[in-house]
Amino acid sequence: MTEKGNIARAAGILGSATVLSRVMGMVRDMVVSRLFGAGFATDAFFAAFQIPNMLRRFFAEGALTSAFVPIFSETLNKRGEEEARELANTCFSLLTIIMAGVTLAGILFSPAIVGLMFPGFHSVPGKFELAVLLNRVMFPYIFLISLVALCMGILNTVRHFFTPAISTVFLNISMIVAALCLRGFFSVPITALAAGVLLGGVVQLLLQLPVLWSKGFPIRPRFGFNHPQVRRIALLMLPSVFGVGVYYLNITVSAILASLLPQGSVSYLYYAQRLFEFPQGIFTVSVAQAVLPSMSRQAAEGDIQGMKESLAFGLRLTLFITIPAMAGLMTCSTPIFSLIFMGGAFDYAKAVNSAQALFYYSLGLSFVAMVRVLAPAYYALKDTKTPVWTAFCTFLVNLVLSLALMGPLKHGGLALATTISALGNMLMLLWFLRRKIGPFGGRGIVVCSLKSLIAAVPMAVAVRYLCGWTDWSLAGHKTGKALVLGGAIATGVLIYGLCVRLLRSDEALEMLALLKRKLGTKRSAL
Repeated sequence: MTEKGNIARAAGILGSATVLSRVMGMVRDMVVSRLFGAGFATDAFFAAFQIPNMLRRFFAEGALTSAFVPIFSETLNKRGEEEARELANTCFSLLTIIMAGVTLAGILFSPAIVGLMFPGFHSVPGKFELAVLLNRVMFPYIFLISLVALCMGILNTVRHFFTPAISTVFLNISMIVAALCLRGFFSVPITALAAGVLLGGVVQLLLQLPVLWSKGFPIRPRFGFNHPQVRRIALLMLPSVFGVGVYYLNITVSAILASLLPQGSVSYLYYAQRLFEFPQGIFTVSVAQAVLPSMSRQAAEGDIQGMKESLAFGLRLTLFITIPAMAGLMTCSTPIFSLIFMGGAFDYAKAVNSAQALFYYSLGLSFVAMVRVLAPAYYALKDTKTPVWTAFCTFLVNLVLSLALMGPLKHGGLALATTISALGNMLMLLWFLRRKIGPFGGRGIVVCSLKSLIAAVPMAVAVRYLCGWTDWSLAGHKTGKALVLGGAIATGVLIYGLCVRLLRSDEALEMLALLKRKLGTKRSAL
């Protein structure tokens, strides 16, 4: 199979597994919104969860994966499986020690961390104290998920994608079960959610270990921390923290500033961000994880032309999916919140406020998606400086825009600032990467974007029209709302598919060809 086929196949596996995870995540958020609404308790929980989650995105899924995969891939290809196994075990042992220290420090200094990050909570009696308690319960999650991320990097490099992608299902299941069954055991019911996060992290880690063993990489203690490849990973990882994680740092800044806005603002941003991440998790992250091992291997072999082709294909594939997803989320933001979240403690006003944040976040879906594919290309080339400088500029832009827009647009302004800063980050990464490696299919990327935009316009018009068939402000009527929204989405997908087919989109044709090959292989096996 060609490298394009490998990337598309891997993205398909990751996407399929992640669909289940994201659906369960949606169920989890429905349960949380119905039981706890959007206010005092949820603001405290989401703020507390933001801290270990931010570290997870920076260190675990961001910098650690981006730094580890290229070096591990190079070691596996050039020095063999035994040396790669030694490197994996050494990294696992070192990471265990470091993250144990980080976790202990986080628990001990939780009051200072929460006070620094969410100063607005001091003005509401009991809110700060609740956030500190929840943060202490959940902080060990960063220890567990960092080890999970390392395991995921190993498995993705040896082209096993399903188990890492499916593991987050168990985090969502743990949180759902805890919210439904354990909230009566705590004086503050939402503490059950924090316990569910911790349990989910344990299950995620235990799920990876037997698969690693079956792939020839059993985890064993190794304490040779002077290993030269470990030092290379550490040197690559330090700047990667900021380069890969800037988007999530901006999200954290938004949450901090939202704590100064009217009560519920932190929750509105969280719920919107969860829906915004749905298409990202299903496809964007899948493409990024699928393309990184290919680019790392090609860069290690000196095949820069092959790496450019993999990168360009990954970007085109990302745009092909995220542009219609962007249009769909912007069009359906209020209907989605009305159908999925409205009820119990979550009324229509909360649905509208959350939808406003989702609308502004959705404008930047393709920008964020492209950054997720572009940034690892620099690390595959062992360039750590450029993403850091672009990330720093992006952070400053987001901070200035957030302060300027949070007054007139409230929490919506914070979401819009994140979108604009993501656009700036994407443009800078594209510009500097082109100067570094030369053209990498820019014409094809622009053509793909234009075709997808043209196809998304009639799709959005049809979806908007069909969504007008019901009153989304009314409580209940779930079956009717589901039929209307489901029909609108199905119609939109059909219209987009027909339009890209008429426009002869290469990405659509390549995905159809891959599907035909897979179906043909299955028939042969039968």
